[in-house]
Amino acid sequence: MPRGYRDRADDSLLTLIGDLPDLVTNLVKAEIDAAKAWVAKTSKDAGIGSVWFLVALFFLFWAVPVVLVFAIAGLSSWWPVWLSAIAVFGILILAVLFFALLGILKFRKVLARENPAQAVAADIKIAKGSGDDEL
Repeated sequence: MPRGYRDRADDSLLTLIGDLPDLVTNLVKAEIDAAKAWVAKTSKDAGIGSVWFLVALFFLFWAVPVVLVFAIAGLSSWWPVWLSAIAVFGILILAVLFFALLGILKFRKVLARENPAQAVAADIKIAKGSGDDEL
């Protein structure tokens, strides 16, 4: 029999009911310990996974200039190198402008949206009766 356990087959119903609070307490403590262990293991794995993503981003960071040089070298077979570099630079600037515009449009939507704190404040003003002027 495992250590800390005893045969309870001969215990009376009142003894078993009397031991119930201790059993529930032990169960809750065991569940909390299991949750702590899960959080510790999960956070460790997530941290290690994040490091691997950072390593991948490091290599991606250096891969982008290689692709750009490849594009310039490819275009330089038809155009002079300086014109190829300007063309690639122009395409990059257009991409920056396009994605910045998309970001600005999305942030305008976010800023126009009423947040929950503003909604609560408006409800409180209405409840106090001072919100009638704003409607």
